[in-house]
Amino acid sequence: MEMKKRINLELRNRAPEKVTELVLDNCRSSNGEIEGLNDSFKELEFLSMANVELTSLAKLPTLSKLRKLELSDNIISGGLEVLAERCPNLTYLNLSGNKIKDLGTVEALQNLKNLKSLDLFNCEITNLEDYRDSIFELLQQITYLDGFDQEDNEAPDSEDDDEEGDEDDDDEDENEAGPPGEYEEEDDEDDGGSDLGEGEEEEEVGLSYLMKEEIQDEDDDDDYVEEGGDEEEEAEGVRGEKRKRDPEDEGEEEDD
Repeated sequence: MEMKKRINLELRNRAPEKVTELVLDNCRSSNGEIEGLNDSFKELEFLSMANVELTSLAKLPTLSKLRKLELSDNIISGGLEVLAERCPNLTYLNLSGNKIKDLGTVEALQNLKNLKSLDLFNCEITNLEDYRDSIFELLQQITYLDGFDQEDNEAPDSEDDDEEGDEDDDDEDENEAGPPGEYEEEDDEDDGGSDLGEGEEEEEVGLSYLMKEEIQDEDDDDDYVEEGGDEEEEAEGVRGEKRKRDPEDEGEEEDD
């Protein structure tokens, strides 16, 4: 299938400005050039054109949001300066299996300031002496060459990158929220202070109550003493009257 027809099929149910990923692998290019792809793919972030017999990137449209470009197994031998002009935000570029032979061709990628991963596997340039050291020295912005960094550590998969990004976001959220338990401790301290205040109030109330009780008991005792004195006075009055009456009674008996 020709590249243009494949693109038309991809666009049957959606507008080009909404496409973020486009895979055109194994399509036939027109005279070794890109056909059917234009500037309307403004949101495109991933483009794959593997094994489409490309010889030139001259007709590559401006794709300012493109981050990953797969161009493996084509016949590209030069003209890489176009990438920096039209895809300035590339972070990943796969040129494996092309006809790139010398460092001068790769030098054009120096202007891709965001490029982190470059694949030149199965290109003739890999046969050069000190190939890896030369590429890392020439393109100091890249981290991975042919899937490995300068220390021979393998590049992580794209999915792993996404997971790490999510974990970093979670860590940032946790750091912004503060260490766990901080607010709980503050709440506990507040509660402790409240309980202490209540305890002091209860103690004060208890003392006041006891003092009032003692005062009331003293008043009751005074009242009791006064009442007792009155009763004794009344009893003495009764006994006095009785003594007065008794002689009189005796005199009456004598008269009889």
